[in-house]
Amino acid sequence: MTLTQDSVDISAPSRTGLPRTYEVRTYGCQMNVHDSERMAGLLEAAGMVPAKDAGQIPVTDASGDTVLTGAIPDVIVINTCAVRENADNKLYGNLGMLAHIKESNPGMQIAVGGCLAQKDRDTVQKRAPWVDVVFGTHNVGALPVLLERARHNADAQMEILESLEVFPSTLPTKRDSVYAGWVSISVGCNNTCTFCIVPSLRGKERDRRPGEILAEIQALVDDGAIEVTLLGQNVNSYGVEFGDKLAFGKLLRACGAIEGLERVRFTSPHPAAFTDDVIAAMAQTPNVMPQLHMPLQSGSDKVLKDMRRSYRSNKFLGILDKVREQIPNAAISTDIIVGFPGETEEDFQATLDVVEKSRFSTAFTYQYSKRPGTPAADLPGQLSKEVVQERFLRLTALQDRIAAEENALQVGREVEVMVTAGSGRKAAQTHRLSGRAKDQRLVHFSVPEGAATPRPGDLVTVTVTDAAAFHLVADPPSIAQFHLRRSRAGDAWDLAQAASCGVPAPSSGPGVVKGVSLGMPSLPVRTA
Repeated sequence: MTLTQDSVDISAPSRTGLPRTYEVRTYGCQMNVHDSERMAGLLEAAGMVPAKDAGQIPVTDASGDTVLTGAIPDVIVINTCAVRENADNKLYGNLGMLAHIKESNPGMQIAVGGCLAQKDRDTVQKRAPWVDVVFGTHNVGALPVLLERARHNADAQMEILESLEVFPSTLPTKRDSVYAGWVSISVGCNNTCTFCIVPSLRGKERDRRPGEILAEIQALVDDGAIEVTLLGQNVNSYGVEFGDKLAFGKLLRACGAIEGLERVRFTSPHPAAFTDDVIAAMAQTPNVMPQLHMPLQSGSDKVLKDMRRSYRSNKFLGILDKVREQIPNAAISTDIIVGFPGETEEDFQATLDVVEKSRFSTAFTYQYSKRPGTPAADLPGQLSKEVVQERFLRLTALQDRIAAEENALQVGREVEVMVTAGSGRKAAQTHRLSGRAKDQRLVHFSVPEGAATPRPGDLVTVTVTDAAAFHLVADPPSIAQFHLRRSRAGDAWDLAQAASCGVPAPSSGPGVVKGVSLGMPSLPVRTA
């Protein structure tokens, strides 16, 4: 029996007699999150349904009586990350727990994909022989075929390609949210940072043609989205494959011409390729948001050289100065690695100095993880855990202070907030909703008595009344200080909610859009 992507159907009834269900668990970066949306889309295109939508599953208890229990997915896909030191520990710990569940649920399948699968290959099946499918970063589209082949042959399947066969954006996608989503403009990376294993796992940079990108954005907007984030490993080097060094700035400006697209973001640029034309495009394109994520990694020129980061601290600070000159209200965030091999106390102090000067709104700080297969793993001067931890705590204390000071400057300012589906940890006590300001700051806000409650995707304009290191608060004293603008994205949210509950929704008419989900995962926020 020969199985192909066109012929595969994995929608056969599950062990319960109901349609087969799936769950995708994601670890790692935004690229992995976007890949997981494609995995979900592929599984649904093949006839499966999300476990959370499957309802309760009838099972028989020890006495023979039928009872209802929570849904155990028929297929669990783990999309792995290989960047952090504990990535493999997390994977095999999860697989160990799933082994016991699988023993009690014949027919259940487990698939492992992503960067760690690409890197470790045979190791996954050696350490976890109960895994049914192992697939890599270059063949996400093969997932349904591999699952059906494993089921049909009653044998584990592994397929790891060395290069991309199909650009991921041509695959079906199940987005996580209706109001904002990722749009991949490139995959892979041409840089050789010594701490990073990504280029060897995702390959050289491949760029999509501008027309394909803009067509996807237009389709998302037509389906109700009002925000997109352009995604690439080094997003601002876009155009290198077809020889246009100004392509990224042109793409930003083209996004400004899409009617109904209110917010455009991008991540993550590389400082070495960040040019003046991109800054000008950001400043001159109204729907490009005043927010920039610019990875620093280290403030020490020596460490940057050892990392093979082709810029130095003065160039980095110069970029921030130019951005703030043209976009005075820009919020700038960053990534920083602490404890890179050979980092001295003087090197670390240089990082603290750059952080102090940069005034980041937030920083994603990481302790260096020695990753086999990277050049940095073999560098001399590997630091002890105690030294790295002590420096990490000093850095986070500094950044927490700066973030609190920068957020305090927002008190009294009027901000437009796009409401998100997720709420803060204390929402039950505070009765506040949450959203993101144009500069990507998290805002928790209350709805005054008598005001209409906004939906995810709607926009509210409020005045900031309080601030902390990781969020802003807006508590309007009256309905007069609360301005709600209902949006097409909010309409799309309503329709998607109605569809998920089986409630009939209008198929035509003003403001009606198709209930297609779009994906914008929230970034992790460290709490004080």
